[in-house]
Parts: sequence; C-alpha cells; structure tokens
Amino acid sequence: MSFVEKTVLGVMSGTSLDGIDLALVHFERREEWRFTLQHGETIAYPSAWKNRLQQLTELSSQALRELDVEYTNFLGEVIQEFLIKHRVEKLDFVASHGHTALHQPEQGITYQIGNLPHLATSIGQKVICDFRVADVNLGGQGAPLVPGGEVYLFKDYVACVNLGGFANITQLHHDPVLAYDITAVNVVLNFLANKLGLPYDDKGRIAQSGKMIPSLFDALNALAFYQTQPPKSLGLEWVQTTIFPLLAQYEHLAIEDLLHTYSVHSAKQIANELPKNGKVLFSGGGAFNTFLMEHIKRESSSTLVLPEKGIIEYKEAVIFAFLGVLRELNLANCLASVTGAPTNHSSGKIFYP
Repeated sequence: MSFVEKTVLGVMSGTSLDGIDLALVHFERREEWRFTLQHGETIAYPSAWKNRLQQLTELSSQALRELDVEYTNFLGEVIQEFLIKHRVEKLDFVASHGHTALHQPEQGITYQIGNLPHLATSIGQKVICDFRVADVNLGGQGAPLVPGGEVYLFKDYVACVNLGGFANITQLHHDPVLAYDITAVNVVLNFLANKLGLPYDDKGRIAQSGKMIPSLFDALNALAFYQTQPPKSLGLEWVQTTIFPLLAQYEHLAIEDLLHTYSVHSAKQIANELPKNGKVLFSGGGAFNTFLMEHIKRESSSTLVLPEKGIIEYKEAVIFAFLGVLRELNLANCLASVTGAPTNHSSGKIFYP
C-alpha cells in the first residue's frame, strides 16, 4: 500500500443551522489511515442567512438557483477568511458538503447549495464537492455519506452516532456496513427553543425542567418512518410535514414539556438502534445535550463514548475532508449497503480554480 499524505479543509453545514463547520485535517496512509485535526471552527450564520436557509423548501426553482449563487459566494468568503486567519500555507484542496436545500431521493432529487464551480475560482483552491448527486442518480438515497469515511477512521467502534439536525447511525459491526437516519433531533429541539427566544436548549436544561406529555410521546413513537427498514434517510421536508404539525396540536402546552417529551422520544428511538454491547462513538452538537445523552444511556446496554471536544464538534467536517481524499484517489467513498445504490462508487465533483 503506497504512502499518501494530504492536508484538506473539510466544510460542512448541517440542517440544524448551527453554522458552517470548517476542519483543517492532515491525513496519512501507511498501513492504515490516520488523521490529525489541526484547526476546527464553526462560523455562525448571520441572522439574515439563517432566515433564508430556513425557507429553502418554499423557494421556486429559479429563486433557489439564484440563492445557490449567493450562498456559494458567501461560502467562498467564509473559507477565505478561515485560511487567512489560520495562516494556512499548505492545502491540497477543499472538500465541501454544501448545505442541503432539497432531499427527496425517492423522486430522484437531492440539491446541496454552495457547490457551484466558481467556488474554486473564488478561493483559488481545488474543490471537491457535491457528494450526494451521483448516488441518487444511481438510484441510492444519497445519504448517509459519512460511513464511507467512518469505516477507515473510526473502525475501533461497533457503531458511530451523530447527533446533529438529525440523528444518524453507522453500524460498523454489521457486514456489510449498515447506516441510516434514525430521527430528527436538533432541528426540532432548536425549533422549540427558538420559541423561547433561545438558539438552543443548553445541555437540555429546559427539557429537564419539563414533564412528559404521554399522548404526544406515543404519537411520535408510532410514526411510520420508525418501522421502515434501511436504507432510509430523512430531510427537512419530513420534519415540516410530519413532526411540526404533530407538535402544533400541543402548542397550548408549555414549551418545556414539549422539549422534555421530544427529547425523551428521540433518546428512545436512538437507543432502539444501538448495538447490544460494545463501544459506540457519539458526536455532533446533540452530544453536549446532557439530558438527551442521559436518557440514551438509560435506555441502552452499549457503552457510550464521547471523544475529545474537537471530534464531537467537527467529526462530520473531518469525514467530508476524507471523502474528498478518497474521491481524489478514485476510491469508493459511497457504500451501496448504506445508500441502496447498486454498487460502491467514488462520488463527488472536482472543480479547479
């Protein structure tokens, strides 16, 4: 196996709209792949951008294309500022996920804004991006993508769970590897916290102060998606058409109680999908939600592992950097057993400045 060494900037924007995650990562391959996270930073969205991104599913095709151009320009500015701030001199390329605007794989649709060719020109760097489209064109779900990197970088765990806008799991002990979305997490919890004028429920303290709403809890757990077998994935559309209308039926009750009930519900659904034993790595903003994590632990018999803060916050950005490395080497970064595509393949578009 030949020696490989790459320094890559991974860029990720999740559906929870916490901000743009940037991770400067050094990768080496000798006998196996190793990585070092050199710098990680989250750039919070200005309120104007956050408001616009919350309305993506309501835009016309033309309006979405125009916004794509603007967002690509904005992303270029954010990346440039990061490279200057951290005095990055050696960079092989930027690997960017973009921001999901539409994800309806059953209709052959997935659209991530911020992946236009002029991103490479604006930052003066090679860019590898738009990782989902090829898989959906092959008939796959186009998600989740992170397992293509986890099988190399986190193989010491039986499973990896990311608690972002949505909770997703990679069953690394499963042969072949199995991965799928479990439920909506921060995209719902943040929506409820926003009603109290807060960006999020810090450590789940507000949820902890609330009480259970049994009928809502039962209705959430009865949702059809949870009975569906993988491969399966979720998008913001599912939340808007399924979760929000259900919560609206209880809007006369205290937000604290809604947060409590939804947190316990999501913890139960996540715990249901964990292996019976072994170490499970947790990452994503939801891993800092003490109330949520305590309930997952209460419902599970596996060992929950929280890595160092940098990995909790930037694991997905690290993974997308690595997916870019695999794409550059023309190695499979998209797993058929995960997305439902007919074959493993190397996905991502490559743009040059």
